[in-house]
Amino acid sequence: MKVSLVTGPTEEPVSLEDAKHHLRVDTEHDDLYVMTLIKASREYAETVTHRALITQTWKCYLDDWPDEDYIQLPFPPLSSVSHVKYTDCNSSQVTVSTSSYDFDTVSEPGRIVLAYGETWPSVTLHPTNPIEIQFVCGYGTPDDIPEGIRQAMKIDMATLYENRETIVVGQSVNHLPTLDRIYYPYRVFGF
Repeated sequence: MKVSLVTGPTEEPVSLEDAKHHLRVDTEHDDLYVMTLIKASREYAETVTHRALITQTWKCYLDDWPDEDYIQLPFPPLSSVSHVKYTDCNSSQVTVSTSSYDFDTVSEPGRIVLAYGETWPSVTLHPTNPIEIQFVCGYGTPDDIPEGIRQAMKIDMATLYENRETIVVGQSVNHLPTLDRIYYPYRVFGF
């Protein structure tokens, strides 16, 4: 499965004010730097947990229909499915009727599930990325994100903030084992 970001988050899980409070920063001189730490910490949290924290829209591409009657989508929690399309061998793109499938926002990861009595289209597909699924995922607002994830982000920001002079371009900062312990219950496996 290949994925492509359509619309990224419009806000961050931790506000600048909250981050500065955690970092004990009381001036405005480091505001831009702290904002980059917030973004970097969110990206790390999303990578480690395989989740979308703030609402965002993605497309995923499949090479073939699955043998099962469902397709698991990455980056839970799933909010909605915008469309399911496929491109046939004649390069014609067809939108699958929404009456042919439901989407499961309760399971993690979320799924597209065939409606009762339906099957995946049985056409010869285009050889490159023929199936396109666009979906919306993420917890929603910062207040909807589990506090454990937000706390781990603050610990990560503090580590990066306190060690910024020792960071060498091309090398990564060693993340604290505490982060892995905090993120572990939120991890989604299989993607």
